[in-house]
Amino acid sequence: MFCYKEKYKPIKQFALTWLYMRMIEMNSLTLLGKYLDQPRLVKQFSRAVPFVLVLGGAGFALNEKRKAPKEKKNDVFIKNVAVLTGTVISAVFAPKIASKIVKGHYHHHEEGETAQLITEFLKNNNVTKKTQEYLNEAKERILSRKKIKRIFEELDQNPKAKEFLSGEQGLIPNPENIDSKHIFSEIGRLSVMGLIPVLGGITGGVVGEKLSEKNWKEKIPDKIKEGTYQYLANIVLCNVGAGIALWGMEQAKITSKPARAIGMVAGIALTGLVFGSAIANFIGKVCIDPLFHYKDKNHVHHHVDLYSERKPEILDAGLHIDDVSTVAVLSGLKWIEPALPILYAISGYRAGIGYRNGGNRQ
Repeated sequence: MFCYKEKYKPIKQFALTWLYMRMIEMNSLTLLGKYLDQPRLVKQFSRAVPFVLVLGGAGFALNEKRKAPKEKKNDVFIKNVAVLTGTVISAVFAPKIASKIVKGHYHHHEEGETAQLITEFLKNNNVTKKTQEYLNEAKERILSRKKIKRIFEELDQNPKAKEFLSGEQGLIPNPENIDSKHIFSEIGRLSVMGLIPVLGGITGGVVGEKLSEKNWKEKIPDKIKEGTYQYLANIVLCNVGAGIALWGMEQAKITSKPARAIGMVAGIALTGLVFGSAIANFIGKVCIDPLFHYKDKNHVHHHVDLYSERKPEILDAGLHIDDVSTVAVLSGLKWIEPALPILYAISGYRAGIGYRNGGNRQ
């Protein structure tokens, strides 16, 4: 018996060490999530997004001009400036417009609220001098991960402090454990927020073509078709898919957070990249093409594959991070919401240039 225990002792030690390291890794990820979710940091990032969009758009337009052939540099620059201007302006104002049309569920702390919360907590609770110093610092500054760790290590075991630390109106609120009804209630707000940059991009694209091309009207169908593609495949239907997937798991009594996250991502991919792409391409061929060719008596609509003009690609999959951030139940994703205008601006730009990546064009 003794030999048996000694034989497997190294395996037991390795397993315990591995488990301990995994716990440290998980704690590090949770700590990173808490750091990123600080309301003050989220607010600062939100304020920086317009500058990121303007500087990024300017740099992109200049780079596209640099890459263009010498005889086309001016035309390329005019088109890109027009598209990016329409996209960036609409993306910056999209969150405010969407929140006025459809009320969202997110609550953003005001600086005065955080300071009052901390003052009230310190007044009614005893903490160490160092933790008190860090909490007072949080009234005016973004805390480092080390300071957040110290605060949570001391207060997390105190039942009275849990609501203060991670409650809905707490110092750093926990991610919401959302349900399918929650997702469906958000579809309207996110749909409006995503539609505005797409319309802005199309408008800017039409203006840019008119300023630089004689046959500018011929480019309009591609812009509308790409706008439809971006809006359906990359913005709206993916949220619907996430909601349907979560509803299905709720009916099946699946409560595991990792399983729910995986299921929702699968729902996003299936409805957005697969069904959304097919629906958008179908609308483009059956509705948009005939609408813009109705005066052409010689135009004959030939049956072609739905993906002959526009196929899903890696960037399209990457754009679904906004949907993942909306539905994920993992820590540290609130800070992604201010980045939604940037992600939607990419969709707006592609709509504005009438992006097509298929081999066959009608």
